[in-house]
Order: sequence, then C-alpha cells, then structure tokens
Amino acid sequence: MSGPKLFTPLSIRNLEIENRIVIAPMCQYSAEEGCMNDWHTLHLGQLAQSGAGLLTIEATAVSPEGRITFADVGLYDDKTEEAMGLVLDTLRKWSDIPIGIQLAHAGRKASTYKPWDKHGQIPPDQQGGWQTLAPSAIPYDKGYTTPTALDSNGLAEIRNQFVQAAKRAARLNIDLIQIHAAHGYLLHQFLSPLSNQRTDNYGGSLENRTRFPLEIVDAVREVFPVDKAISVRISATDWVDGGFSLEEAVEFSKMLEARGVDAIHVSSGGLHPDQLIDVYPGYQVPLARAVKAVVKIPVVAVGLITEPEHAESIIASGDADIIAIARGSLYNPRWPWHAAAALGAQVRAPEQYQRSQPRTLKHLFKS
Repeated sequence: MSGPKLFTPLSIRNLEIENRIVIAPMCQYSAEEGCMNDWHTLHLGQLAQSGAGLLTIEATAVSPEGRITFADVGLYDDKTEEAMGLVLDTLRKWSDIPIGIQLAHAGRKASTYKPWDKHGQIPPDQQGGWQTLAPSAIPYDKGYTTPTALDSNGLAEIRNQFVQAAKRAARLNIDLIQIHAAHGYLLHQFLSPLSNQRTDNYGGSLENRTRFPLEIVDAVREVFPVDKAISVRISATDWVDGGFSLEEAVEFSKMLEARGVDAIHVSSGGLHPDQLIDVYPGYQVPLARAVKAVVKIPVVAVGLITEPEHAESIIASGDADIIAIARGSLYNPRWPWHAAAALGAQVRAPEQYQRSQPRTLKHLFKS
C-alpha cells in the first residue's frame, strides 16, 4: 500500500519539500522599527522544528509605510536585513527546513494599532501612524484615513521597493518568495473594483486591474535567482457583491502561471468590512480547487484545515497540492508530527527530541 499523500515530497521549481505541509506566514506585531528580535527567534525556532516541508516568514513590509502596524517586520534597509539575518543564522544552525518569506505592502490597511491593543487605524498625525497609500483615495472603513492615490512616480517607487526587498531576500539565502496579493493589502486593492476605481491603465478592466500586481511579479522574478521559487498569495473572492470574484481569480491565476510564478496560495477576503463568509472546516478549499483546475503549478489550500485526515483527503482528491497551517501551528507547533502519527507516515525531528517518540510509534521519526 502507498503511504499518505500528505507526506509525499514535492518540487516547487528547484525547491524540494519533504511533505505537503507548509507553515503559513503569521504576523507577530513584535518587531522594533521593522527589525526582528528575540521573539522572532523563539517563534520561528519552534516552528522550524515542526517537521513541516516549508516555513514562511510573516508578512514582511517592503517599506516603512507598507507595514500593517508600526510593530511589523520589514526588509527595506540594512538594519532590517541584518536583524533578519541574525534570526535566520540561529534557525539554520539547528534546522534544515526550507524558509520562505512573504513580501508585502499593506496599502490603505497600513498604520493600524496592534490587534490586541485596539481596533482600527492610527491617524497620520499621531505617534505610530502615517499617511497611507492606495490605488484610489478610498478608505478601508469608517474612521480610517483617506489614502493617497498612487501616481506614476509612486507606482515606480513601490516596484523598486519590492525589487530591493527581493534582492535582500536573495542575499539572506531565502528559499522562496511569496508575493502578498491577498487579504485586502495593496496588491489586492489593485485587483478589486471595490478599492480600485482608477481611470488609467491600472483600473477598470480585469486586464488593467491585474497590471500592477503582474508588474511586481515580473520585477521580483527578474532579480530573484532563477533557480529559486516565487509564489503568490491571492484572495480568490472578496465575499462582497461587485468585488474581486472567483472567476476573476481563476483568470488571474492563469496570468500568474504564464508569468513564471511557481505556486499559488489560495485564501480569500480581507478587502472590505462588509464581507460575508460562511466559515466551516476547509471553507476555502473549493476556491483552491477552482484554481487547481486551470493551472499546472502547485496550489496551496488554507483555512480551518485542522485534522490530519481532512488534510490528507484534500491532497488525495487533487483539490490542492499543499496544505498551509497557520493558527493551528501556533496552538500545536508539532502539528506535522501528530499528522504523521495519525496517518502512519514519518516525519523529521531533531536528534534532541528523538526520545519523545512514543513506544507505540517506533518508526514515526526519520532516522
């Protein structure tokens, strides 16, 4: 009998991952002036021992004004690069897990409070706040600052910021870059007609609304080493009438594949406060399935996939190629270990933890 599909290897361009489980990027809101610190060493360190096939660093801003909060991680100057390098050095000393990074710009959803402090946006004239940028001068919600609509110079500057961040990621020997075009942040704002009401070549038709995100993809691909993978995270629907739709997401996914993108991570929502989502285990899997039907590159499914058997069924049925675990990995940093035990597979564990292997699961850990 063949083993579980969840624990079979997969190639993403030249990157080989041991299994189909990836740790999704999760913001920690704990950086200092964009710089990682000891918290990130602790947080990423435990996830680096999880047994997953890939670990993805949280949404990492390409500029200070691209941060979601003032406490977000950045990769936009020598200080932020050096700080991230110190964390990566520690991770790599004790783990050989491949490491990806999500490069992002928050656009009109930037300049917010830490989520556990207060809901909403910090005004630009208050400490911790700044003037936000967007495709159009449309605030995200009531009480939010009206963003500045980007002109041609602003678009060029942001393209260059993604380029510089990608170059820094290459210097740090990051294995994969994920471009964040989901959850209502800047590139998603260009995709959705709810937030993009431009009348130039970057607004209106789907072709125009995808233009800037595709320019970012092209720019990053040009400077990131050709043997290394690039993925894109999308919100496949806004869950709001008149917003970015699944049909448009499918077309966009085909454009991404044609541009040389190596994987598509399918999420949803985050663009508009009026979104209505029917949340249940695997509620975003049908979206991943729709994208999977039109592309040949790996597709990642995410969202309330908490049980190993459920994850296995998604991979075995062909609905997706990879399962992303986010908050579930915070609650249970050894989720891949337990999934391997439940499905009769093997997982890699550090030598220091080998004695934790239960006697009833003598072959759980790879030697």
